[in-house]
Amino acid sequence: MKTQRQAKIMEIISTQNVETQEQLLSALQREGFRGTQATISRDIKELRIVKELSSLGTYRYTAPTSEMDGTFSSRLNTIFRECVVSFDYAQNIIVIRTLPGLASAAGSALDSMNISSVVGTLAGDDTVMVVMRDSNCAAALCGEIKHLLA
Repeated sequence: MKTQRQAKIMEIISTQNVETQEQLLSALQREGFRGTQATISRDIKELRIVKELSSLGTYRYTAPTSEMDGTFSSRLNTIFRECVVSFDYAQNIIVIRTLPGLASAAGSALDSMNISSVVGTLAGDDTVMVVMRDSNCAAALCGEIKHLLA
C-alpha cells in the first residue's frame, strides 16, 4: 500500500500544482487512498520531495531530479547560507552581498536550484546580481532567501 501511495504522490505532483500537504492529501483521497497529514509528511521526507518556486511566485511540490543532484544542491545550499551577508531587490533584480570571494559560490547555489523565474545570475567577488522574470518573482525569491538564511 505504501509503495502504491508513494507512486501516486509522485504522479500527482508531476501533473498538478500542489502547494500544501492538505492539497496533496485531498488529491490522494480522491484517488482512493487513505492517510493522514503525518503519513503524507513522512512520504514527502522519504521521497525527498521539495518545494520549488514556480514562475507565478507560488511554491509547489516537486521531485528532486536525482540523488546526486540532491546531495550537490544540499552542499550548495549550505555554502549559500554561510556566505550571504545581505540581499535586497529593486524591480526584477536581486542583489546579494556575500563574504569576499564567495559570490560565485552563492550564484552557483542559486543556479543549481533550477528556479524557473530566475532569468540568470551574474557574480563578481562579493556581489551576485539575479535577474528575475518580474518584481513579484523577485519579492518571492527574497522571501525564500530570508527563510533559507533563518
